[in-house]
This record gives sequence, C-alpha cells and structure tokens, in this order.
Amino acid sequence: MAKLWYLGHSAFYIEGNGLKALIDPFLTGNPWNVAKPEDFNELNYIFVTHGHGDHLGDAIELSKRTGATVVSIFEVCQYCSLKGVENVHAMHIGGSFKFPFGRVKLVPAAHGSSVIEDNSVVTLGTPCGMVIEVEGRNIYHAGDTGLISDMELLGRYEKIFAALLPIGGNFTMDVRDAAIAAEMVRPQIAIPMHFKTWPIIDAEPDDFKKLAEARGVNVQILNPGDELEF
Repeated sequence: MAKLWYLGHSAFYIEGNGLKALIDPFLTGNPWNVAKPEDFNELNYIFVTHGHGDHLGDAIELSKRTGATVVSIFEVCQYCSLKGVENVHAMHIGGSFKFPFGRVKLVPAAHGSSVIEDNSVVTLGTPCGMVIEVEGRNIYHAGDTGLISDMELLGRYEKIFAALLPIGGNFTMDVRDAAIAAEMVRPQIAIPMHFKTWPIIDAEPDDFKKLAEARGVNVQILNPGDELEF
C-alpha cells in the first residue's frame, strides 16, 4: 500500500514499492512546521517542480545527506549539481522516464522558476508539473501554475488517480480556476494544496471542494500533517 503525507504548502512525502520520496521539500522555514529535514533519512528520490525557495526548499541538503536523486527540469538539476549534489536526473517538459518504481512524466506549468544569489535573480529554466506513477497509480503534482489548457490533455490521455492542485490564488490558480482544472484533469480524487501558508494565499479548501464537486470531481482535503493511504 502506498502513502501520501501532506507536509503543508506544496510539500509531500510519497512512499510506495521502491519509492521513498519528497515532492517540493519546503521544510525549513515552512510555517506549517509539520516535518523537519532530519526526519527523513531513507529517501531515494526528491522531485522538484521549479526553483523558487518554497519548492526547491531543502532538496540540495537532503540529497547530499541521503544520496537521494533529485528529479527535475534540466536547469534545476544543473544548479543542484553545481551546489554539490551528486545524484540528479534531468528531464524536460513532455519527457517521461521509467524509473525502478514507475514512470515519471514532466508536464507544463504556467509560472516562473528562479533563485536569488548575490542580490541577483538567477532563472532556472521552465517550471513543470509532474505525473509520478506509484504502485500503478498516477499522482499529478501540478506545482505552481495557473489554469492552462494542457490540463485537458492529462484528463484525456493520462489516467490520474490523485491530482494535487494549488488553490491559493495570487501566485497560482484560485479556488475557481482550480475547480475548472480538476474537471479538466478528471482525477479519481483532487487534493488542494498551496493555501493558507501566508495571508496572501488565504484560500479556503472547503470552497474548492464545493466548486469542484459541483463539476463532478471527488475532493479529499488533507490538512497539513494528514496522510492518505492508497
């Protein structure tokens, strides 16, 4: 049985046959304070959707300590390598790869990707979403994104079990657009994320649930710290 543990914001721990991984491991400084980097000692993969600090998070330090392979866009992987990460697997939008645990595909996201170093903004390629196969089921982590028509293709050609969708607005989709996205993706369940971390994204997951379920999508709200077994 696989497990998805919501760590607040857009961070998740995902575990299944051959997989112990973090997605967008923003742990240090995460206001939800669900878990700390030292809580994870047996990781084998770290998935990063883009380079912003609240998503790249502790990926570099965790990979260097555990040996976990960072899977991300080519430029993010290059950046991690320059910072001393030994194990990276670079991909790009539309690319897929069959890992020992299952297939991973990178899909479009409408956002940005950068870090700030020496008082300068360093861009890190294109942001992405990820479809991660775990024990035969596809988990779609949308990353940070606005509503885009590519989501319709996921609903038509990828069988999504769970869609992890940002709902906070301002930087990403709000609850209305996220409900439309859920209808387009057609997952078995939609799980909201990227809300209430800071006042500027103070969205209500119950509002998303109401709108998405009116469009025929089953929604399961995970509060930070909650787990889903599947």
